[in-house]
Amino acid sequence: MGKLDAFTRALDYPVYVVTAAAGDEQAGCLVGFASQCSIDPPRFMVWLSKANHTYRIARNASHLAVHALRNDQKRTAELFGSRTGDDIDKFEHVTWRRPAHGNAPVLEDACAWFLGRIESQVDGGDHVGFLLAPVEEGPPGPSRPALLLFSDVNDLSPGHSA
Repeated sequence: MGKLDAFTRALDYPVYVVTAAAGDEQAGCLVGFASQCSIDPPRFMVWLSKANHTYRIARNASHLAVHALRNDQKRTAELFGSRTGDDIDKFEHVTWRRPAHGNAPVLEDACAWFLGRIESQVDGGDHVGFLLAPVEEGPPGPSRPALLLFSDVNDLSPGHSA
């Protein structure tokens, strides 16, 4: 048992789909390690596993798109969390578009999203943190929906091990 296991078992936090594009490749994955990390200037940190196909695309990307999912979107979470872009094109199974800035795919049915310019990358061990400066965000929805949480997806088998 690791030194953070007891602490992290007590947490239940939102999960996100993060997408990236570089050159003619695009990718996306389900992410549990992400958080706002500054108010002024606004910044958000997303951590991607080094074993992940999305990480290999993101390290050459200029922007990442971060999507919050509603709690009824487990199917989308399963697609981006249990499948790997090494084997399938995940974007054939969702409706998406290119944002006005950057080229990371934006999922049309996400309840909230933002596009962030990658300011820096931080090696954190088996994950790399991408510090994002928001440049575009989706319009707010009519209400604040219940978000998909880690406890909703902790039964998924990952497309890649961390």
